Amino acid sequence: MKLEFDPAEYLPLREVVFKTLRNAIIRGELPPGDRLMEEKLAKNLEVSRTPVREAIRMLELEGLVVMLPRKGAEVARITVTDLQEALEVRMAIEDLSVRLASMRIDDEGKKRLIQAKEAFDAALLKKDVVKIVEKDERFHDVIFEATKNRRLINLAHSLREQVYRYRYEYVKDFSSHDKLSREHARITEAILAGDVVKAQQSMRGHINDQLQRIMEMIEMENEMLKPENREG
Repeated sequence: MKLEFDPAEYLPLREVVFKTLRNAIIRGELPPGDRLMEEKLAKNLEVSRTPVREAIRMLELEGLVVMLPRKGAEVARITVTDLQEALEVRMAIEDLSVRLASMRIDDEGKKRLIQAKEAFDAALLKKDVVKIVEKDERFHDVIFEATKNRRLINLAHSLREQVYRYRYEYVKDFSSHDKLSREHARITEAILAGDVVKAQQSMRGHINDQLQRIMEMIEMENEMLKPENREG
């Protein structure tokens, strides 16, 4: 598999390699448990081993890669515990965000929220997973911005890096798309109406549904990995 790599980006080489590997992990091109061999990756990306080594260290800090004794770097596996911890924090941040947004959103913010909701629905129709995640992030970003609380916005953006892979896994399930659209619609309607209680209830349900569905997916994958369930 040839990884997508754009050396023309105006960034240090290690940053370009980092972004390339990060996207490959998030999109499942480098699945959980895959070994990250510096020499092999350097050859694939046509760079030296140094930026690859530096990029792997950056990925380890994000929790996307783990270093194992006598084995080296490996794409981190998604565990139920990791998921619960990340989404519990996200639940608290999103809950506060919709409460503040419902009280503070202005006319321009309402316009952006409606546009973000429509853009998300358009991405769902095209079934482009990368675009769906991108538009989903934008929808939630508009809500964060509507809080007019810079500290909250910065914290939400920091957490986003940790839950991105979980969100990507969730939207790959096309059967969930109609439900996602309805949930975004309820959240939008509540915020536009200034209904704090409904906004919080809708957001809690939205995040909790993701938690439950991804937990089911992880448990199914773990079951398939058991020796007695492997083919051959």
